[in-house]
Amino acid sequence: MKSIYIAGCGGMLGEAFYKQYRNKYQLKFTDIDVNDDWLEYLDIRDLDAYKKDVVDFKPDYLFHLGAYTDLEYCELHPDETYLTNTLAVENAVFIANMLDIPLLYIGTAGIFDGNKEYYDDWDVPNPLGVYARAKYMGERFVVENAKRYLVCRAGWMMGSGPKKDKKFIQKIMKQIKEGAKELFVVDDKDGTPTYTHDFARNVKLLLEKEYWGLYNMVCGGQTSRMEVAKQLLKILGLDQKVKITSVHSDYFSEEYFAERPPCERLINKKLDIRGLNIMRDWRIALEEYIRDYYNDYL
Repeated sequence: MKSIYIAGCGGMLGEAFYKQYRNKYQLKFTDIDVNDDWLEYLDIRDLDAYKKDVVDFKPDYLFHLGAYTDLEYCELHPDETYLTNTLAVENAVFIANMLDIPLLYIGTAGIFDGNKEYYDDWDVPNPLGVYARAKYMGERFVVENAKRYLVCRAGWMMGSGPKKDKKFIQKIMKQIKEGAKELFVVDDKDGTPTYTHDFARNVKLLLEKEYWGLYNMVCGGQTSRMEVAKQLLKILGLDQKVKITSVHSDYFSEEYFAERPPCERLINKKLDIRGLNIMRDWRIALEEYIRDYYNDYL
């Protein structure tokens, strides 16, 4: 049984790796937020501590998941963001190269400027804000310096349920649980949902094939925030009971002031060409997500 050290995995994606990998690999999970009994404490920004913990575990692979993903926080705390989202990635590359093991880095669709209808694996990023720039610098460092690596770019992440999901789906579900009869949803943001469990399974397939490199890894189907909200209400059987009002992003400008690209749509061109794309349509994944994590709402 091969072993994987998974750093910074206290969030949505870490929970999926835990559930998908725990019976297939020997694992060690760490994070600065020890919010589950399968997690141990580690700060990826501390190179000495990070290096010692990984070396002591002697893994076959190093997964580096940790990052700040709140765009407003990143805009207000740029130095802390670069330390966490860029320099900590350099720590991971150093450790993986020292041990001569492959490194997994989690990229993001947010590194593009949104001026195209969609982006494939070979499109050149143009990050807009602190979060996007820090993530892109981390991605570039991996690509340019790691001996063997997987950079897997996710889109609009969904997964892990109300305990850890801090993204769009949970924000809508929270409003519904609180009795909202009208939802205000932006009509000017396009993207591609990414179910954490599909993502974890597709990473596993690449590991097994040893097809290293950079891959877009999102669910199938191009969509928008508005369409996702409508589909969510349909799954919940609330499409005739809860009204959706279309608004421009300016409606939320005080709360969400960080610049976001109008389009974050990715296509899994490299996975398709290699015949290794097992990411399902986002509608199918969303329905499974709601059934498995929000059954008390149904």
